[in-house]
Amino acid sequence: MSLADEILIANVKDILENGTSDEDMEVRPKWQDGTPAHTIKKFGLVNRYDLSKEFPIITLRRTFLKTAVKELLWIWQKKSNNIHDLDAHIWDSWADENGSIGKAYGYQLGIKHHYPEGDFDQVDRVLYDLKHNPASRRIMTNIYNHHDLSEMGLYPCAYSMTFNVSGGKLNAVLNQRSQDMLAANNWNVCQYAVLVHMFAQVSGLEAGELVHVIADAHIYDRHIPVIKELIEKETFAAPKFSLDKSVTDFYDFTADSFTLEGYVYNKEDVKFEVAI
Repeated sequence: MSLADEILIANVKDILENGTSDEDMEVRPKWQDGTPAHTIKKFGLVNRYDLSKEFPIITLRRTFLKTAVKELLWIWQKKSNNIHDLDAHIWDSWADENGSIGKAYGYQLGIKHHYPEGDFDQVDRVLYDLKHNPASRRIMTNIYNHHDLSEMGLYPCAYSMTFNVSGGKLNAVLNQRSQDMLAANNWNVCQYAVLVHMFAQVSGLEAGELVHVIADAHIYDRHIPVIKELIEKETFAAPKFSLDKSVTDFYDFTADSFTLEGYVYNKEDVKFEVAI
């Protein structure tokens, strides 16, 4: 069993056993047939992953890491808000007729701000500080811009990263306001684990700890039987993750810049509907 399997199973059991239902409330998400998508949820889950020991990917079912990394690079490297720049269909439901998701995600990371050292967008400021100010406690990004929320196709879920360098290792805190535990949990964990590895490599650091803070960790009503079945499946050891060591510029990474050696996962397909 991978550590990611262990954490996901513990989180899910905690939500199912101790969570709170929102069936007595009006909710925004809906199923494709228009029925309100209610959840059972826990507030304030905090999970820690030591990236120096193990890559945090589940084996209960397959996490499509290459596609997850494509989305990550679309946001953090291309800083795009248009699905035509993304080789995947993850965002199709939230895009307009021109492919735009509005002033969300990559758009926010790409806005330049003025600093004493010059003008930087949020990503380039992180890269600058990791090289020039590694002792700083101000290395962070935030894409939850209240001024632009009305022009976003979807409010950011994973909205803030805080980076900290300690003992030559790059650690990070990922803050997430909302998490669909079946559809998105390990997807986001893997994405931001890869981001920490990439930032660490180009900054001459080692990947350290990723701390994932989830404000509203939930399981949708129609997902409950699926996730109960999922956590009973066979698990396997975590695979070995590696990056192309020749890459020294963050913007040179591609979805082919990493390898997963020995990724064994449960091959039984898990089918479920995604609430929108």
